[in-house]
Amino acid sequence: MATVTSVIVAVFFLGMGVYALASPAAIMAPFGIGMEDPRARYEVRAVYGGFGIAMAGILAIAATHDGELRSGIMATVGVALGGMAAGRAVAAVLDQRVGWYPNWFYFVVEAVAAAALLLTM
Repeated sequence: MATVTSVIVAVFFLGMGVYALASPAAIMAPFGIGMEDPRARYEVRAVYGGFGIAMAGILAIAATHDGELRSGIMATVGVALGGMAAGRAVAAVLDQRVGWYPNWFYFVVEAVAAAALLLTM
């Protein structure tokens, strides 16, 4: 089950990473963030693109290894995803209310992926 979980979450990260590298404006559009400034596009390509592809790569390693290496990778990525979901929950307390998509949709995706990684490590 750990292999399947690693692969599924890796595919999501890979998709996000490639999409962000190819089209930073499109990936940020649902959040209302403009990409007119090249510095913004650099940031999105680095954080959403490069980081997403790196997470996909490390999860691919977890999918092909057993033991402490797999557990460590899954714990690290799971906690990172949990932190992202927690950040969205904090935003809901500190900021004005927003609709279901994109913020709550991604909260659910991040929380489910975090739980799946942590529970199957």
